[in-house]
Amino acid sequence: MSTSRSGLLFGVGAYALWGVFPLYIKLLEDTGAAEILAHRVVWSLVLVLGLLTVARNLGRLRTLGRRSYGLLTLAALLICVNWGVYIWGVNNDHIVETSLGYFINPLVTVVLGVLVFGERLRRLQWAALGLAAVAVIVLTVDYGRPPWIALALAFSFGTYGLVKKKANVDAVESLAVETAVLFLPTLAYLVVLGANGTGDFGTAGWGTTLLLAGCGLVTAVPLLFFGAAAVRVPLTTLGTLQYLTPTLQFLLGVAVYGETVPPVRWVGFALIWTALVVLTAEVLVRRRRERRAAIDRLVLDPSTATG
Repeated sequence: MSTSRSGLLFGVGAYALWGVFPLYIKLLEDTGAAEILAHRVVWSLVLVLGLLTVARNLGRLRTLGRRSYGLLTLAALLICVNWGVYIWGVNNDHIVETSLGYFINPLVTVVLGVLVFGERLRRLQWAALGLAAVAVIVLTVDYGRPPWIALALAFSFGTYGLVKKKANVDAVESLAVETAVLFLPTLAYLVVLGANGTGDFGTAGWGTTLLLAGCGLVTAVPLLFFGAAAVRVPLTTLGTLQYLTPTLQFLLGVAVYGETVPPVRWVGFALIWTALVVLTAEVLVRRRRERRAAIDRLVLDPSTATG
């Protein structure tokens, strides 16, 4: 199998697993969101440390500088918020709204590029953000409140991605540090639940216990798939594949769990989808023009070629 084809399969696998993650979380519907989150942190750390040990990469954690550790500590706090809101949203019948958060996320990334890196928006990017702003207003009117679950997910994950980019640490090592930062408080919380007899681990049946322990596996596997895809396929391909996750979540919310989507809400989602089409088209067209310009420069001046 070619590298590009295997990379595409890894990418589809990663985003598809993230997309169907609500199916797993719903199996723990009777368990509190905070307890699920705590187990996700604890078991993820156990798993990634095991992977690093087997691959003999555990020593890499000692080579990370103070700056990387600081950034990953911030990333840990952001992903804790993201995971917590997501789990709560899924188990409180807001799967459609959680999907909206990940549809909005690419637009939030554009906003962060402006605010943090001082990037200048092009006309189509302004149009996409304008459509997104109108969509949020429409959805606020329909919900009777701002779509805070979607906005919290979009901004926490968008900022998390920005911080991770600045940290520039491999996925497994990064997850190890992030979960290590959260390990002691989450473990303490689980110990308190166990001492009070209010936790589900070990008391709510073997099925629930295994599902809670499996939170680490379902966290790490798609992350590993994503890491494998990232080194095999272009970022434009990954950028397009990312819409698979919220699409699957949206379909699960509507078709499997029967969440209602009133007509006005469909209008809001349609505006978001239109904004994403505009944004994606702008990126693809711009990169095609850049490649053509690079080829033209090479034809005119072959000395610019390297290697």
